[in-house]
Amino acid sequence: MAADTSSKNKRDEIEEDYDPYLHRNLTHPNQSLETLGHLIKGIIGTGILALPEAFKLAGMITGIISTILIGLLSTYCLRILVRSQYILCKRKRVGLLTYPETMEYACEVGPKFFQRCVPYAGGITNFFLVTFQVGTCCVYVVFIAVNIKFVGDQYTDPHIAYAYYVLMFFIPLLAIMMVKNLKYFAPFSHFANFVTLLTIAVCGYYVFRDLPPFSSRPAFGKFSDYFLYFGTSLFSLQSVVVVTSAENNMENPRHFLTPFGVLNVGMFIVVSVVIYFAATGYWKYGEDIKPSITLNFPPPDIAAQSIRILYSLAIFITFGLQGIPAVYIIQNDYIIPHLGEHATERKKKVYDYGLRITLVVLSGIFGLCVGTYTSIYNIVQELIIKYSTKSILDD
Repeated sequence: MAADTSSKNKRDEIEEDYDPYLHRNLTHPNQSLETLGHLIKGIIGTGILALPEAFKLAGMITGIISTILIGLLSTYCLRILVRSQYILCKRKRVGLLTYPETMEYACEVGPKFFQRCVPYAGGITNFFLVTFQVGTCCVYVVFIAVNIKFVGDQYTDPHIAYAYYVLMFFIPLLAIMMVKNLKYFAPFSHFANFVTLLTIAVCGYYVFRDLPPFSSRPAFGKFSDYFLYFGTSLFSLQSVVVVTSAENNMENPRHFLTPFGVLNVGMFIVVSVVIYFAATGYWKYGEDIKPSITLNFPPPDIAAQSIRILYSLAIFITFGLQGIPAVYIIQNDYIIPHLGEHATERKKKVYDYGLRITLVVLSGIFGLCVGTYTSIYNIVQELIIKYSTKSILDD
């Protein structure tokens, strides 16, 4: 017992001598305000447009309370993740651990059962991270094309085919994926956040006209529908990869977990926006709310068209924030180690550009397949991400 205590004290003493934050070698670190912008824009995506319908499933009071609790739970879990990553970095005496490396080392120093998972922890984590990020990029392509087509159909006769809208955005998406560092996304993230807030403000123009009595909306929904609400809400409030990437690229990472730090302030803003958007949308349209609230607005109205264009622009900017982490994971954890001593700078650049192009191509192919063979509504309903409609793609 005395030996164990002595060993623990010695380990704690060694850990106290090492500060991982002082050993991060970042070429282009982000300021706290830049990181806050990335965090907000990375989390607020297409899912927010589905939340008014999610509130219809949960009920007004249940939806508001549950969204607050989900936001608190998400924030708490993210704090545990970032804090655990810091502690493991101290133990391993390295400046930075990736998310998969954190999982591997956590299993390594954990209970015996989890120690058996060490060989698989990193690969499994990478698989789900890459799948989620690439899947999000695919959904974003469809979202952009569907909304721009919706506006375009008001001015073109005959209507331009959906596939042409997907192809139209191939080069712009490729260009934004060529941005090498998250720091360069900072002005775009702030612009996208401004566009998102402007979109919400314009939505208020429709929502707050002729509001019905608040008591006319059910306070509680069916228990059987709650889980669909929960999945949609959790999707709208969570983005582990964006959060960990943002923290890993901070110039002053100590500001991330402070009481009024980046994470708490960012999640407070996100949860507040989500509750405002979802509650007011459901309050206005009730049982008539569509899978995406923008579909409730009159198509010919200029304000309604501007909402679709502006939010599509914000999602277009977010495409890069969602895609770059997947590129980094594949390149750093698989391609470069596989190349070994042959990993010259030229080869790294070739594979880097190749991965970025491949991601955009895959997203475009997905968008074309969805537009040709089925409806975006059915696809995202299976993923518990309901935000669009079938009628748009049937034109």
